[in-house]
Amino acid sequence: MGGLTGQLHVDAGHAPVLLVESVAALAIRPDGVYLDATYGRGGHSREILLQLLAAGRLLCLDRDPQAIAAARAALGSDQRVTIFLAPFSALAACADAVHPGQLLDGVLFDLGVSSPQLDDPQRGFSFMQDGPLDMRMGEGCAESASDFVNAASERELARVFRDYGEERFAGRIARAIVTDRQVRPFLRTLELAQLIARVSPTHDRHKHPATRVFQALRIRVNDELGELERALDAALARLQPRGRLVVISFHSLEDRIVKQFMRRHSLADPMYAGLPHIPPHARPKLRVVGRQVAPGDDEAERNPRARSARLRVAERLDGELAA
Repeated sequence: MGGLTGQLHVDAGHAPVLLVESVAALAIRPDGVYLDATYGRGGHSREILLQLLAAGRLLCLDRDPQAIAAARAALGSDQRVTIFLAPFSALAACADAVHPGQLLDGVLFDLGVSSPQLDDPQRGFSFMQDGPLDMRMGEGCAESASDFVNAASERELARVFRDYGEERFAGRIARAIVTDRQVRPFLRTLELAQLIARVSPTHDRHKHPATRVFQALRIRVNDELGELERALDAALARLQPRGRLVVISFHSLEDRIVKQFMRRHSLADPMYAGLPHIPPHARPKLRVVGRQVAPGDDEAERNPRARSARLRVAERLDGELAA
């Protein structure tokens, strides 16, 4: 797993990772309807719009109010664009708001935390700057990282650190948190980062000892893996035949979900194996397009945060669309 420093999908200039490759993978039709499920600061959306004529349409989603404010400032006057403050799992409802039953020619997901989110200490994502221990990406998240850290059991803390962060010292860190919070709750990012550094018996040479725990907390607070699973299902249901599903992931947990989803839907229902006729609902729904793509050496050198990025692409097959 690349760790938090490898999950950013923009560099200091907010340039998206794998921009050319991901937009090319959408195979854009100038009059098509596309959805950028993770607007961020709009790098992908702007590139998509360069290829759309007046008849084309772009839906931009983000759960972060700051990202949506940036989208409205940049693209609000473009008649081809509709902007939604929503998690990407709500993409079907957003498509319906444009037109009931609206199908899509392409859906793009650029997962992970964005550079503007990480760089703002008040958002609480970074262990390198002091700020409130928050980590909520949007208003729909009721529980902050601080709420979770100060209320969860030792067992639950260890499970989250292990399952979402692949943290080797999950149990040790969880025990220390439970002990220390009895004296004073954890309210600030540096308070937690300093505890992790203190109790971790060994440190990776090129990674802060808090990297994996902060990643795990962010995933837990924002239900990122659940959001991804629901969003992939919704995207599949709304893709036109030959429509493209394009996903950029930044750590192994996300990439595994995407890989398994595309593989599962590229195969026929095994219940019908060997039968001469497979009903439409049991036939493959996707075709995996090419192999996974990683940033080239030049991009990785320009932006070390991009090194863990992986791009996967699938195409909707002709056949029965989900209701």
